[in-house]
Amino acid sequence: MGEEGQGISCHSLAAWTEQLQKCNDSKKLSLISLLPGVGPCRFIAPFLSELAKKLPTVTFLKVDVDELESVAKDWAVDAMPTFVFLKEGKLVDRVVGAKKGELQQTIAKHMNSA
Repeated sequence: MGEEGQGISCHSLAAWTEQLQKCNDSKKLSLISLLPGVGPCRFIAPFLSELAKKLPTVTFLKVDVDELESVAKDWAVDAMPTFVFLKEGKLVDRVVGAKKGELQQTIAKHMNSA
């Protein structure tokens, strides 16, 4: 489990299931990052940590798809990284690719609709 304000990393299916349940029970916007632990997706991780610090009202979950392949399958992830936005357990948006601007815009859009 990561520290608060850094986003929460899920390294087991049990941790993932527990965190997803918390997201579903929460009224907050949740951003789930599905990324491999290595490769070009690495550079987006510090950016996500910065966002998590700036946006305490958003839950940030990170899933290493190398560790949890079944989660990637559950979300029909076919490109890396994929970012899934949930609100009250419902999928409200998805961003594919390490697009910082698009991520920020999507977060802002859904925070404002709260």
